[in-house]
Amino acid sequence: MLNEADIATLWLTFKVASLATVIMLMLGTPLAWWLARTTSRFKGICNALVALPLVLPPTVLGFYLLVVLGPKGPIGRLTSELGWGTLPFTFSGLVVASVFYSLPFVVQPLQASFAAIGQQPLEAAATLRAGPLDTFFNVVLPLAKPGFLTATILGFAHTVGEFGVVLMVGGNIPDRTRVVSVQIYNHVEALDYEQAHWLAGSLLAFSFTVLLVLYSTLKTHPVAHQLK
Repeated sequence: MLNEADIATLWLTFKVASLATVIMLMLGTPLAWWLARTTSRFKGICNALVALPLVLPPTVLGFYLLVVLGPKGPIGRLTSELGWGTLPFTFSGLVVASVFYSLPFVVQPLQASFAAIGQQPLEAAATLRAGPLDTFFNVVLPLAKPGFLTATILGFAHTVGEFGVVLMVGGNIPDRTRVVSVQIYNHVEALDYEQAHWLAGSLLAFSFTVLLVLYSTLKTHPVAHQLK
């Protein structure tokens, strides 16, 4: 059975994943909309930067985040001057690292969903004198609802399972930065395979359930087909 420390890591992981998912949706929605609509020559560079965490080893991304957010990094110096301290090995640092690492899992489904809408609904809204914000909230968002569902589920699930980045930036501090993936590593390192099985099995069941819901709900939608 799960012990008290395991439950604490599950709760901390849930808080990190929930907050990171909200931030990724807030940042990813305008970014995905721009990427889906723009013809800028910088689109390729932006797409590559967004997708970089998909191919970059997590420890590499974690290392550079540690440098940038640390006391000698530009963001670390800024947060220190503002009196916020530095972000590494804190809950806030864990959330920031998770946002960077899981962002493509939110932006790419949204970008595909926005692109699939096409120009016709936007032109119809324009003929009715709808402003850009009215068009976005009353036309684009309802049509892109499956994309938002996909982005939310994938962003949350990927953040829950992350190991390399959170270990580099968050460390392994009980009740502060120790998440489920790190706790499983601790159990294995201590040769406590029974506890590792309980936690790993919980993540396995969670991941399968998430993917089952995703593909069952969106199996007829173009976004779901792009994920297969």
